[in-house]
Amino acid sequence: MSGEERVELLDDLADLAVYQALLQPRGVRGIVVDCGECQEPHFHDWALLAASLEQLLNDGRMRPHEPAFDPDPDAYVSWEYCRGYADGVTASETAH
Repeated sequence: MSGEERVELLDDLADLAVYQALLQPRGVRGIVVDCGECQEPHFHDWALLAASLEQLLNDGRMRPHEPAFDPDPDAYVSWEYCRGYADGVTASETAH
């Protein structure tokens, strides 16, 4: 893993912690990712995604994991949604 990839991964972990802090109290269970390989959405609870990113950071790869059992798609949002939500909260707080 290059130094730049490592920095990006650390940034993703920091962002994930912010997203979880903002959205978990609102009932969001985690992030949904559209898989390019199987063309199916993959639902990742907050802790599972953080553990996967930490493993990638430490080991340079992620182990396969069990998908969420019967997830409620309404309880998961995209990474882009999280980013937009966090940006909106930040803009709202700095406007005051």
